[in-house]
Amino acid sequence: MKRTIALLVVVFSFAVLAARAADSTKINGWISDSMCGAKHAGSGAACVKKCIDGGMQPVFVDESKKEVWKIDNPDAVKGFYGDHVTIAATADAANKSVHVDSIAAAK
Repeated sequence: MKRTIALLVVVFSFAVLAARAADSTKINGWISDSMCGAKHAGSGAACVKKCIDGGMQPVFVDESKKEVWKIDNPDAVKGFYGDHVTIAATADAANKSVHVDSIAAAK
């Protein structure tokens, strides 16, 4: 009986880890600012940096859909303002926001 319970605990733990990994999605796009959104996607790095320095929030612009998503952990994208990037993120469609798990320059 103890072995069965231990096995169930192990299987459940792996299932939870697999489900969390499935929630994170890789997406290409741009880091922009909340004022300009998709307007500067790919062409306005200087403006994005200026707007964020002026108090606007960084946002993610999905490359394929040109949708603008709030970033709920903005410190994760510092150093990528205005850049074309690939993010691994967990999306919250109800709030139109993403939690950036990792970020890298897009290839």
